[in-house]
Amino acid sequence: MQNKIIDVIARQIIDSRGNPTIETTVYTEKGIKGIASVPSGLSKGRFEAFELRDNNVDYYRGKSVLKAVLNVNDCIARSIIGQNVINQSQIDNIMLELDTSKNKQNLGANAILSVSLACARAGAITLDVPLFRYIGGIVSRIMPIPMINILNGGIHADNALDFQEFMIVPCCFDCFADAISAANDVFFKLKDILVKRGFTVSVGDEGGFAPDIDSCEQALELLTEAIIEAGYSTEQIKLAIDLASSGLYSDGYYNLSGENLCLNSSEFCNYLLSLTEKHPIISLEDAMSEEDFAGWKMLSESFNDKIMIVSDDLTVTDTEKIKSAVSENIANSILIKPNQTGTLTETLKAIEQAKKENYNVIVSHRSGETADTFISDLAVGVNAGFIKAGSLSRSERTEKYNRLLMIESELKNNSYFNQIKL
Repeated sequence: MQNKIIDVIARQIIDSRGNPTIETTVYTEKGIKGIASVPSGLSKGRFEAFELRDNNVDYYRGKSVLKAVLNVNDCIARSIIGQNVINQSQIDNIMLELDTSKNKQNLGANAILSVSLACARAGAITLDVPLFRYIGGIVSRIMPIPMINILNGGIHADNALDFQEFMIVPCCFDCFADAISAANDVFFKLKDILVKRGFTVSVGDEGGFAPDIDSCEQALELLTEAIIEAGYSTEQIKLAIDLASSGLYSDGYYNLSGENLCLNSSEFCNYLLSLTEKHPIISLEDAMSEEDFAGWKMLSESFNDKIMIVSDDLTVTDTEKIKSAVSENIANSILIKPNQTGTLTETLKAIEQAKKENYNVIVSHRSGETADTFISDLAVGVNAGFIKAGSLSRSERTEKYNRLLMIESELKNNSYFNQIKL
């Protein structure tokens, strides 16, 4: 059997924030190798799978991942060597049984995911098909709408903006390439506007500008101005916000220090409603804290599917948590981050569950990224419809968009650019 795995080798590499992460190479008897690296989030839901780090303060400030590397090179390798590389679910299940914990704290979700994704990439090469086709088959043809973070705030930037990401969503275009072209125009128009007004044009963790502003209203106005001055309408390009509200929530209140506001759940919900009435917002992500279940229900009922209400920290790419959100009529869209759950198989199950419930699926990067473009193929493979990969600067972000441009080119007339349905 030439598809047999004959070696698995992991090593420590550096992510986009300069922190260690793990990269794994899976080798097969046929001479094929699949390589994958794993990102890391800064704003994390408390229910995410466990990211194993060494906690040795004298080495990489405690952030090294040598234990995770050793787990791959030792017990994981011994357990999957000899397996058929295209048996993805079997390989993933072997690793889950090997770990035994609920949140992968023994081997580390970063260790397990690096192997899972490397096996998928090796499997695609083995069958001589593109990775997106290996994941989804011949039905994979929908190009995702990009949700492009061009203004950074929160813990991703050194400014006073309370919310984490202000995004543009080029949704009314004929193809992905046209959407990226339009977004590029807006990105550089925003830069021009910021320069003229004396703001800094340095960028944050995800490649968006991080000007020293503190008002959400001002951020949204700047984005709208950039869209119009770039020659587009707010029907063609919408706005989206990742509020990362769990980081704003304490003792039952949402503390917006930049806005000098302290709001209870009802007041915060009304505040968000007013924002969407004044600005062309199509999506609110993590608009309530993961601890504020009642707030989530209130928000979802108030908006009544008028825009995308996106759950991330609350559902963390977990099938059972998605089911729970659905049963409570919470949100209408789900963010998908493979490293929140730890294997490709579990990621695909979570996507399947979200789509079964007619939730929008948004495949997402993390703030600490690598050059790996797996999520681009994943988004097309599962016909996700949306992708978050960061801004149009910093190569760890643009590589994802470049991969999508290549996929669309490969598909030629067989691709279809997603349309927003609410």
